[in-house]
Amino acid sequence: MESLQKIDLHLHLSRIPLPRTEQMWVSDPAEMLPHMAELGIQKAVLMSTSENSRPQMPFGSNADNRAIAQADPSHFAWMCNLDPLDPDTIPERLATYKAEGAVGIGELCINRRLDDPLLEKIFAAAGELELPITFHMSPEVGYSYGIVDDPGLPLLERALQKFPKTKFLGHSQTFWIEMSGDAPTEKEARNQWGKGSVVPGGRVPELFAKYPNLYGDLSANSAGQAILRDPAFGLEFLETYADRLFFATDMVNAGMTFSLGTWLDEQTAKGALSTQAYQKICRGNAQRVFGL
Repeated sequence: MESLQKIDLHLHLSRIPLPRTEQMWVSDPAEMLPHMAELGIQKAVLMSTSENSRPQMPFGSNADNRAIAQADPSHFAWMCNLDPLDPDTIPERLATYKAEGAVGIGELCINRRLDDPLLEKIFAAAGELELPITFHMSPEVGYSYGIVDDPGLPLLERALQKFPKTKFLGHSQTFWIEMSGDAPTEKEARNQWGKGSVVPGGRVPELFAKYPNLYGDLSANSAGQAILRDPAFGLEFLETYADRLFFATDMVNAGMTFSLGTWLDEQTAKGALSTQAYQKICRGNAQRVFGL
Protein backbone atom coordinates (compact mmCIF):
# COMPACT_ATOMS: atom_id res chain seq x y z
CA MET A 1 0.00 0.00 0.00
CA GLU A 2 1.29 3.43 -0.93
CA SER A 3 1.43 5.65 2.15
CA LEU A 4 -0.89 8.64 2.31
CA GLN A 5 0.34 12.20 2.00
CA LYS A 6 -0.14 13.32 5.58
CA ILE A 7 -1.13 16.57 7.25
CA ASP A 8 1.03 17.29 10.29
CA LEU A 9 -1.07 19.12 12.87
CA HIS A 10 1.83 20.21 15.09
CA LEU A 11 5.03 21.75 13.73
CA HIS A 12 7.35 24.49 15.02
CA LEU A 13 9.41 26.69 12.69
CA SER A 14 11.37 29.90 12.63
CA ARG A 15 10.45 32.41 9.93
CA ILE A 16 14.12 33.12 9.17
CA PRO A 17 17.27 30.98 9.40
CA LEU A 18 18.75 30.92 12.89
CA PRO A 19 22.24 29.99 14.11
CA ARG A 20 22.54 26.39 15.24
CA THR A 21 23.63 25.54 18.75
CA GLU A 22 24.14 22.25 20.55
CA GLN A 23 21.12 23.00 22.73
CA MET A 24 18.66 24.20 20.10
CA TRP A 25 18.19 24.00 16.37
CA VAL A 26 15.04 25.38 14.77
CA SER A 27 14.51 25.03 11.04
CA ASP A 28 13.05 27.62 8.72
CA PRO A 29 10.51 26.66 6.01
CA ALA A 30 13.11 26.21 3.27
CA GLU A 31 15.03 23.70 5.36
CA MET A 32 11.95 21.87 6.62
CA LEU A 33 10.13 21.37 3.31
CA PRO A 34 12.46 18.64 1.92
CA HIS A 35 12.31 16.82 5.26
CA MET A 36 8.51 16.96 5.23
CA ALA A 37 8.54 15.45 1.74
CA GLU A 38 10.81 12.62 2.92
CA LEU A 39 8.34 11.84 5.70
CA GLY A 40 5.32 11.92 3.42
CA ILE A 41 3.94 15.15 4.93
CA GLN A 42 2.22 17.35 2.36
CA LYS A 43 1.12 20.12 4.73
CA ALA A 44 1.82 21.19 8.32
CA VAL A 45 0.08 23.40 10.85
CA LEU A 46 2.43 25.75 12.68
CA MET A 47 2.15 26.18 16.42
CA SER A 48 2.52 29.70 17.84
CA THR A 49 4.43 30.69 20.96
CA SER A 50 2.77 34.05 21.60
CA GLU A 51 0.92 37.02 20.22
CA ASN A 52 4.12 39.08 20.07
CA SER A 53 7.60 38.06 19.00
CA ARG A 54 10.01 37.32 21.82
CA PRO A 55 13.77 37.27 21.17
CA GLN A 56 14.29 34.47 23.69
CA MET A 57 11.77 32.24 21.88
CA PRO A 58 13.11 30.91 18.54
CA PHE A 59 9.73 29.50 17.50
CA GLY A 60 7.23 31.57 15.58
CA SER A 61 4.80 34.10 17.01
CA ASN A 62 1.35 34.67 15.50
CA ALA A 63 2.75 37.18 13.03
CA ASP A 64 5.70 34.96 12.09
CA ASN A 65 3.55 31.93 11.42
CA ARG A 66 0.91 33.91 9.58
CA ALA A 67 3.64 35.20 7.28
CA ILE A 68 4.94 31.67 6.62
CA ALA A 69 1.47 30.35 5.84
CA GLN A 70 0.57 33.29 3.62
CA ALA A 71 3.79 32.86 1.65
CA ASP A 72 3.22 29.11 1.09
CA PRO A 73 -0.41 28.14 1.79
CA SER A 74 -0.06 24.84 -0.04
CA HIS A 75 2.38 23.59 2.60
CA PHE A 76 1.60 25.54 5.77
CA ALA A 77 -1.32 26.70 7.90
CA TRP A 78 -1.14 28.20 11.40
CA MET A 79 -2.72 28.30 14.82
CA CYS A 80 -2.70 31.42 16.97
CA ASN A 81 -1.73 31.83 20.59
CA LEU A 82 -2.64 34.27 23.34
CA ASP A 83 -0.52 36.08 25.87
CA PRO A 84 -1.95 36.03 29.42
CA LEU A 85 -3.22 39.59 29.52
CA ASP A 86 -6.42 41.63 29.08
CA PRO A 87 -9.02 38.88 29.64
CA ASP A 88 -11.85 41.13 28.49
CA THR A 89 -10.33 41.48 25.00
CA ILE A 90 -9.82 37.76 24.41
CA PRO A 91 -12.88 37.28 22.15
CA GLU A 92 -11.92 40.24 19.96
CA ARG A 93 -8.29 39.19 19.72
CA LEU A 94 -9.20 35.65 18.75
CA ALA A 95 -11.73 36.89 16.19
CA THR A 96 -8.99 39.00 14.63
CA TYR A 97 -6.59 36.06 14.40
CA LYS A 98 -9.28 33.88 12.86
CA ALA A 99 -9.98 36.58 10.28
CA GLU A 100 -6.26 36.63 9.53
CA GLY A 101 -6.32 32.91 8.81
CA ALA A 102 -5.69 31.08 12.09
CA VAL A 103 -7.33 27.63 12.02
CA GLY A 104 -7.12 27.02 15.77
CA ILE A 105 -5.43 27.97 19.05
CA GLY A 106 -2.15 26.34 19.83
CA GLU A 107 0.00 25.47 21.37
CA LEU A 108 -1.78 26.75 24.48
CA CYS A 109 0.84 26.66 27.25
CA ILE A 110 -0.23 29.28 29.81
CA ASN A 111 0.94 27.85 33.13
CA ARG A 112 -2.29 28.22 35.10
CA ARG A 113 -4.81 25.74 36.38
CA LEU A 114 -7.48 24.72 33.92
CA ASP A 115 -10.22 26.44 35.90
CA ASP A 116 -8.38 29.77 35.95
CA PRO A 117 -10.74 32.58 34.80
CA LEU A 118 -8.39 33.64 32.00
CA LEU A 119 -8.24 30.13 30.56
CA GLU A 120 -12.00 29.79 30.84
CA LYS A 121 -12.38 33.02 28.86
CA ILE A 122 -10.23 31.46 26.14
CA PHE A 123 -12.23 28.23 26.18
CA ALA A 124 -15.55 30.06 25.92
CA ALA A 125 -14.42 32.30 23.07
CA ALA A 126 -12.83 29.37 21.23
CA GLY A 127 -16.14 27.51 21.28
CA GLU A 128 -18.08 30.48 19.93
CA LEU A 129 -15.50 31.12 17.20
CA GLU A 130 -15.12 27.42 16.33
CA LEU A 131 -11.36 27.49 16.96
CA PRO A 132 -10.12 24.10 18.26
CA ILE A 133 -7.49 24.27 21.02
CA THR A 134 -4.29 22.23 21.09
CA PHE A 135 -2.98 22.35 24.66
CA HIS A 136 0.24 21.36 26.35
CA MET A 137 -0.36 20.14 29.90
CA SER A 138 1.82 20.54 32.99
CA PRO A 139 1.46 18.69 36.31
CA GLU A 140 1.85 21.78 38.47
CA VAL A 141 1.90 25.58 38.36
CA GLY A 142 5.52 26.70 38.27
CA TYR A 143 6.74 23.31 37.06
CA SER A 144 7.55 22.99 33.36
CA TYR A 145 5.05 24.76 31.09
CA GLY A 146 1.47 24.21 30.00
CA ILE A 147 -2.02 24.39 31.39
CA VAL A 148 -2.29 22.56 34.70
CA ASP A 149 -4.46 19.69 35.92
CA ASP A 150 -4.33 17.28 38.84
CA PRO A 151 -3.78 13.51 38.60
CA GLY A 152 -6.78 11.91 36.94
CA LEU A 153 -7.56 15.09 34.94
CA PRO A 154 -10.57 16.31 36.97
CA LEU A 155 -10.25 19.90 35.75
CA LEU A 156 -10.13 18.82 32.12
CA GLU A 157 -13.33 16.86 32.65
CA ARG A 158 -15.04 19.94 34.10
CA ALA A 159 -13.86 22.02 31.14
CA LEU A 160 -15.19 19.44 28.69
CA GLN A 161 -18.53 19.61 30.48
CA LYS A 162 -18.63 23.39 30.86
CA PHE A 163 -17.56 24.17 27.28
CA PRO A 164 -19.21 21.51 25.09
CA LYS A 165 -18.84 23.62 21.94
CA THR A 166 -15.07 23.80 22.37
CA LYS A 167 -12.84 21.16 20.80
CA PHE A 168 -9.89 20.32 23.08
CA LEU A 169 -6.88 18.52 21.57
CA GLY A 170 -4.85 16.77 24.27
CA HIS A 171 -1.06 16.81 24.00
CA SER A 172 2.10 16.29 26.08
CA GLN A 173 3.32 13.80 28.64
CA THR A 174 1.01 14.88 31.46
CA PHE A 175 -2.03 14.27 29.27
CA TRP A 176 -1.00 11.03 27.55
CA ILE A 177 0.43 9.39 30.68
CA GLU A 178 -3.24 9.10 31.71
CA MET A 179 -3.83 6.54 28.94
CA SER A 180 -3.25 3.82 31.55
CA GLY A 181 -5.12 3.12 34.76
CA ASP A 182 -1.86 3.03 36.71
CA ALA A 183 -0.86 6.59 35.79
CA PRO A 184 1.49 8.07 38.41
CA THR A 185 0.55 10.92 40.72
CA GLU A 186 4.00 12.44 41.44
CA LYS A 187 4.71 15.51 39.34
CA GLU A 188 8.03 14.29 37.94
CA ALA A 189 6.57 10.95 36.89
CA ARG A 190 3.52 12.64 35.35
CA ASN A 191 5.89 14.53 33.06
CA GLN A 192 7.37 11.31 31.59
CA TRP A 193 6.40 9.06 28.69
CA GLY A 194 4.23 6.07 29.52
CA LYS A 195 5.83 2.62 29.59
CA GLY A 196 4.61 -0.96 29.66
CA SER A 197 1.23 -2.49 28.97
CA VAL A 198 -1.78 -0.23 29.37
CA VAL A 199 -3.81 -1.02 32.49
CA PRO A 200 -7.60 -0.71 32.06
CA GLY A 201 -9.25 2.29 33.64
CA GLY A 202 -7.10 5.06 32.19
CA ARG A 203 -8.61 8.52 32.31
CA VAL A 204 -7.81 9.42 28.71
CA PRO A 205 -9.85 6.53 27.27
CA GLU A 206 -12.60 7.26 29.80
CA LEU A 207 -12.80 10.93 28.85
CA PHE A 208 -12.73 10.10 25.14
CA ALA A 209 -15.67 7.76 25.67
CA LYS A 210 -17.70 10.34 27.63
CA TYR A 211 -16.97 13.62 25.83
CA PRO A 212 -17.19 14.05 22.05
CA ASN A 213 -15.37 17.40 22.29
CA LEU A 214 -12.12 15.73 23.40
CA TYR A 215 -9.64 15.11 20.57
CA GLY A 216 -6.05 13.89 20.47
CA ASP A 217 -2.86 15.38 19.03
CA LEU A 218 -0.69 12.33 18.29
CA SER A 219 2.60 14.21 18.23
CA ALA A 220 5.95 13.66 19.90
CA ASN A 221 7.03 10.68 21.98
CA SER A 222 4.35 11.42 24.57
CA ALA A 223 1.53 10.39 22.22
CA GLY A 224 3.78 7.97 20.38
CA GLN A 225 4.48 6.03 23.56
CA ALA A 226 0.82 6.18 24.57
CA ILE A 227 0.04 4.20 21.41
CA LEU A 228 3.22 2.12 20.98
CA ARG A 229 3.68 1.04 24.61
CA ASP A 230 0.88 -1.49 24.11
CA PRO A 231 0.33 -1.98 20.36
CA ALA A 232 -2.84 -4.05 20.67
CA PHE A 233 -4.45 -1.46 22.91
CA GLY A 234 -3.06 1.35 20.75
CA LEU A 235 -4.61 -0.07 17.60
CA GLU A 236 -7.96 -0.49 19.31
CA PHE A 237 -7.82 3.11 20.57
CA LEU A 238 -6.97 4.39 17.07
CA GLU A 239 -9.87 2.48 15.53
CA THR A 240 -12.37 3.47 18.21
CA TYR A 241 -11.56 7.19 18.09
CA ALA A 242 -10.39 7.49 14.50
CA ASP A 243 -12.70 10.49 13.99
CA ARG A 244 -10.96 12.49 16.76
CA LEU A 245 -7.25 11.76 16.40
CA PHE A 246 -4.72 13.70 14.33
CA PHE A 247 -1.34 12.73 12.98
CA ALA A 248 1.22 15.26 14.20
CA THR A 249 4.96 15.37 14.87
CA ASP A 250 6.03 18.31 17.10
CA MET A 251 9.21 18.62 15.04
CA VAL A 252 11.29 21.77 15.41
CA ASN A 253 14.03 20.94 12.91
CA ALA A 254 14.81 18.83 9.87
CA GLY A 255 16.88 16.39 11.90
CA MET A 256 13.92 15.13 13.92
CA THR A 257 11.76 12.09 13.27
CA PHE A 258 9.14 10.30 15.34
CA SER A 259 8.32 6.63 14.95
CA LEU A 260 4.52 6.78 15.06
CA GLY A 261 4.08 7.96 11.46
CA THR A 262 6.03 5.04 9.98
CA TRP A 263 4.29 2.64 12.39
CA LEU A 264 0.88 3.82 11.17
CA ASP A 265 1.99 3.18 7.58
CA GLU A 266 3.25 -0.30 8.47
CA GLN A 267 0.19 -1.32 10.49
CA THR A 268 -2.14 -0.23 7.71
CA ALA A 269 -0.09 -2.00 5.05
CA LYS A 270 -0.40 -5.30 6.91
CA GLY A 271 -4.09 -4.82 7.72
CA ALA A 272 -3.75 -4.29 11.48
CA LEU A 273 -5.14 -0.74 11.17
CA SER A 274 -8.04 -0.14 8.82
CA THR A 275 -7.46 2.03 5.77
CA GLN A 276 -10.44 4.14 6.81
CA ALA A 277 -8.99 4.91 10.24
CA TYR A 278 -5.55 5.57 8.75
CA GLN A 279 -6.90 8.03 6.22
CA LYS A 280 -8.93 9.90 8.84
CA ILE A 281 -6.05 10.16 11.30
CA CYS A 282 -3.37 11.09 8.79
CA ARG A 283 -5.33 13.54 6.68
CA GLY A 284 -9.12 13.47 6.67
CA ASN A 285 -9.73 14.74 10.20
CA ALA A 286 -7.44 17.75 9.67
CA GLN A 287 -9.35 18.59 6.50
CA ARG A 288 -12.75 18.16 8.16
CA VAL A 289 -12.14 19.78 11.56
CA PHE A 290 -9.63 22.47 10.58
CA GLY A 291 -10.73 23.10 7.01
CA LEU A 292 -7.33 22.23 5.54
